[in-house]
Amino acid sequence: MASSTGQKNLRGKFVCVLLLLTCTGLGVAQEPSRKVLKKVEAQYPAVLKRRGIGGVVKLRVLIQANGTVKDSQVVGGSPILADCAQKAIKQWVFASAESETSMEISFVFDPNSQSE
Repeated sequence: MASSTGQKNLRGKFVCVLLLLTCTGLGVAQEPSRKVLKKVEAQYPAVLKRRGIGGVVKLRVLIQANGTVKDSQVVGGSPILADCAQKAIKQWVFASAESETSMEISFVFDPNSQSE
C-alpha cells in the first residue's frame, strides 16, 4: 500500500511540474505589443514599382527597452525588397518598456499604390 501511495504522490508532483512548465512556456511565447511612436515608410525602389514588382517583407524586430530598434531579421517575403524594409525599420521608435522585446512586422510593397 505504501508503494501505491508513493507512486500517486510522485505522479501528482510530476503533473504539477508539467502544468507549471506549460503555463510558464505560454507566458514567454506571448510577446507584448509595443506602441509605435515614430514610423518611417520603406523606400520603394522606383524601378521595381514601374515593373510591377511588389510583395510583402516580414521582419522579426528586436526592440531595446528604450524603444529603439536593436536588430531586425528577415523571416519571410520578397528578398528583393528586404533591404528597403530593414532600412526603414531601423528608424522606427517604439514606446519604452522594462526590457527588450521582439515583434513581427510586415511591410507591404504595392506597385499599384499611388504613393511615391
